[in-house]
Amino acid sequence: MKISGAATPDGTDHYRNRFAGKIPEEHFRQAHGLWMSSIGIGTYLGNHDDDTDEQYRKAIVRAVESGCNVVDSAINYRCQRSERAIGAALKELATRGFARNEIIIATKGGFLPFDGVPPNDPRAYFEQTFIGTGLTTAAEIVGGYHCMTPRYLINQLECSLLNLDLECVDIYYVHNPESELGKVPREEFDNRLLRAFEALEQAVAAGKIGVYGTATWNGYRNPADAKDYLSLSEIVALAEKAGGKDHHFKVIQLPLNLGMSEALSSVNQRVDGKEATLLGAAQALNVAVMCSASILQGQLAHNLPDMIRDTFQGLQTDGQRALQFVRSTPGVTSALVGMKQLSHVEENMKTACVAPAPWEQYSKLFQSEAK
Repeated sequence: MKISGAATPDGTDHYRNRFAGKIPEEHFRQAHGLWMSSIGIGTYLGNHDDDTDEQYRKAIVRAVESGCNVVDSAINYRCQRSERAIGAALKELATRGFARNEIIIATKGGFLPFDGVPPNDPRAYFEQTFIGTGLTTAAEIVGGYHCMTPRYLINQLECSLLNLDLECVDIYYVHNPESELGKVPREEFDNRLLRAFEALEQAVAAGKIGVYGTATWNGYRNPADAKDYLSLSEIVALAEKAGGKDHHFKVIQLPLNLGMSEALSSVNQRVDGKEATLLGAAQALNVAVMCSASILQGQLAHNLPDMIRDTFQGLQTDGQRALQFVRSTPGVTSALVGMKQLSHVEENMKTACVAPAPWEQYSKLFQSEAK
């Protein structure tokens, strides 16, 4: 039996109050009525095996118990196994007193996923699973791995709900839509994204998702003349065309870390005729920002410059300092970090026990760079 309900304002407020006096209140940020932790758990990396499934299940339970109520996944992560591990974790959390309405679950669709393990012949698998069933056509698949037609996305949403054992997912992203740019004309890309948004608006109306958005890698970070550049204001305009002024395009995801600071530093967006950074544009357009690759898959967990240690004080490890950079960036709702080891959960969630760095402290980092 599927877990009913979804994250709610009251439920996430109750979750936040569980940690009153234990975690600084700035750890939780309100976005579109929900209280979200400034650190979220990601489920991207790992082997396709039962041991890794169990590691993720335990890590998610520990993270939620430690003050992390944002859980991020995608149907193609670990051949759908990460979503299934989340479903198992939610069932255990229910036995420990955590209600469904306290936890924000996000997942993504767009890539062609394997099921359980990578097949010996991926091409034959794709042809049999996606084309042979009439779910999509070869012309609708871009680059051999990406599709965002309404029929395909709704099928993938239904598969994710089955994997997660949920009636509703709180955030649903079109996954890396910019991967189709350069392979299809911009006008066709916009039309495909519009039709995807129309389908997701219908899914909202059906109670299967709360809000939707785009999870990207390059699109929002690239200069405006890049072939796979995404303009947030133009994307929001497509959402308005799909769902009217009360559309449900409310969140985006993109990388932000000490080595990839474009969301903060690159003035590559325009809103109402004014130039802006991605974070500035998101704020102007009322779009929440979730940041992936916060410690760049562990690459920023060691050997950071002394100025990082001097800027983000009160922390014990470079991994914590790298995470503190992201969650302290103005305009960021949640810093996502992959965690499947309990020791990593404990280390990263110690960061939540320190208030995000105020601007006066945070801005010293850029003053040091200027020198």
